[in-house]
Amino acid sequence: MKRLVLIDGNALLHRAYHALPPMTTSSGELVNATFGFTSMILKALEDLKPDYWAIAWDEKGPTFRHQQYTQYKATRGPTDEALTNQRIRVFEISKAFNIPEFSLSGFDADDLIGTLAIQAQKLKIENLKLEIVIVTGDRDIMQLINKNVKVFMPKKTLTDVGLYGEEEYAARFGFSPRQLTDYKALAGDASDNIPGVSGIGEASATKLIQKFGTIEEIYKPKNLATLPERMQKLLAEGAESAVMSKKLATLDLKAPIKLDLKACVVHDFETVKVTELFQELEFRSLMSRIPGIDNRHPELDSGFQEEMPKQVRHDDQSKQ
Repeated sequence: MKRLVLIDGNALLHRAYHALPPMTTSSGELVNATFGFTSMILKALEDLKPDYWAIAWDEKGPTFRHQQYTQYKATRGPTDEALTNQRIRVFEISKAFNIPEFSLSGFDADDLIGTLAIQAQKLKIENLKLEIVIVTGDRDIMQLINKNVKVFMPKKTLTDVGLYGEEEYAARFGFSPRQLTDYKALAGDASDNIPGVSGIGEASATKLIQKFGTIEEIYKPKNLATLPERMQKLLAEGAESAVMSKKLATLDLKAPIKLDLKACVVHDFETVKVTELFQELEFRSLMSRIPGIDNRHPELDSGFQEEMPKQVRHDDQSKQ
């Protein structure tokens, strides 16, 4: 069994930025998001041991979903300059680890990951059994989970990470991964400004999905008739919104990109290059987690430790 790891770069970056307190280097550079992102990349290497990997990024500008609903993601304010600056650093980290990158104007990163995951499952290579694991901080992409696809994501903190297959997902959320879009059709998604059905909350949406399976089944007259009058009224008034919300929540699995598995082989990265970048960012506590550093470049490890100021850095505090 070989493993392909697909990383949602933007989702990890945003999750790290909001999960960790401000952390600065001795020169005053803010690095909390960069630190969290880097820690997750190292954890993916340590725990998942990928044979292949790739990372997808959002492009600036509207996507095809904005054409369907102009208010898509409208509740999000402008990106903090502090986060924008760290995005540049995160690109440096990704390149230092030699991770192949995908991005495409008009598509969200999770559309690209979904497309790559579908293509990977359709590959016909002799004697190749491929498992796909998606590393993300965003629940949206969990709709892809099946017998071949799992999701590796933080729970409440960046260090508390779960690996979700079909059983783990159903145990936590109460319905199957493929029903996530139906759930959002009803409950909406405040983070992406997907409206759902007004008056239907998370608990009610879950119960409806558990009972009927899909919004198409819910809206069949014979099924609507079994619901309380108030629920029938809410669903009737929100029917159009439910249909649109499901479309907004559904990933586009046919983005115009192509998976080249050979190009995604996990190569040996330049340890010196990664070490120097960690040194510049003052990621002292992550240093020992760089694969191969102890046996390939022990002199860099000891030199790095000596060059660090004696006071405790923010990144060390975050691990205590």
